[in-house]
Amino acid sequence: MAHSLVNDYLAGLLGAYEPPCLSLYQRTHRHRPENQQDPILFRNLVKKLEESLQKQLAAREAKPLLEPFQSLAGDSAFWNNTLDGLAVFCAGGFFRVLKLQRPVPDIAVVANSFHIKPLVRIFQSADRYQVLCLNRKEIRLFEGDRHALDEVELAAGVPRTRADAIGEEHTEPHLTVASYGGADGPAMHHGHGSKKDEVDVDTERFFRVIDRAVLEHHSRPSGLPLMLAALPEHHSLFRKLSGNPFLMEVGVEVNPDALSADELRERAWQAFEPQYKARLDSLVAEFEKARAKDLGSDDLKVVAKAALAGGVATMLIEADRHIPGRLDEETGKIRLDELEHPEVDDLLDDLTELVLKKGGRVVVVPAQRMPTRTGVAAVRRF
Repeated sequence: MAHSLVNDYLAGLLGAYEPPCLSLYQRTHRHRPENQQDPILFRNLVKKLEESLQKQLAAREAKPLLEPFQSLAGDSAFWNNTLDGLAVFCAGGFFRVLKLQRPVPDIAVVANSFHIKPLVRIFQSADRYQVLCLNRKEIRLFEGDRHALDEVELAAGVPRTRADAIGEEHTEPHLTVASYGGADGPAMHHGHGSKKDEVDVDTERFFRVIDRAVLEHHSRPSGLPLMLAALPEHHSLFRKLSGNPFLMEVGVEVNPDALSADELRERAWQAFEPQYKARLDSLVAEFEKARAKDLGSDDLKVVAKAALAGGVATMLIEADRHIPGRLDEETGKIRLDELEHPEVDDLLDDLTELVLKKGGRVVVVPAQRMPTRTGVAAVRRF
């Protein structure tokens, strides 16, 4: 079964697994006829895994690791419902498949740990966000970036419609009793709740439920900025009552139902891009300030030792940069090597894994925005 884009992907992959750990990435396609070649490429990459495994395992030992890949290769229903990329991980007793919203390089790696940097680029990049499409009757939630924006399956605790959130019944109009025509006049019952008042009250109730549910089940778990796509008057009401700290000040002020999927993606990115650039500038400025205090480094050896000691607070790594090598997690020493070796991974990937395990933050940055030329820029805690 393929896991959707969820924020627990790293927690499962950073665990202790008995090597060898198999990682496979490939670009896939959403539609015919392009996607008809995807299973063929997948089988070729599995062949590379097999060849790498043969360097360290007997055929009977490698067979259980390869069988889940071979089964997936023959699953026509799976290959007819892919996105833009694919990541597959396997170790003894563990097999996970992730459909990705962004194309990834075709990679097949057998190493002592999983190759996670392409995933970090997707999930930890500064350009990722969620979009809440909202009207008075229902919601939809999307997640993605400038390249792709796909609808997210709502968590069990998040109602999709107003009926799910507050029931079918409208709020009862407010009635008052007053006497007109003197003290002895008959009491008259007057309704002070109009139909419009009912709608407004119910809309507010619905928005409050949605705000709490999205915060609890999507914003907090993902940690992603939340952009609102709604009519201007709904922006005003929702923002007035929202307690979601991830809700962005900018949004898409139009009825989202009137936008195609591509138009929604484009409008969302237009709103988000200035914040994205500002965040990158802030990260680079943070590194330069730290380097001036001798707490920032782009030296791989220095960063490796600091990461091992849990001393890296934030690490920027260059997108699409690969440095084949090995990191000794006992000494912090690094050794450059060939990626084809069965125990060799990308050194930047190993550093990423170590920093995340020690509670640090990793952000993948486009090459043109990196403040260094070594592929890494780390801010140390000490």
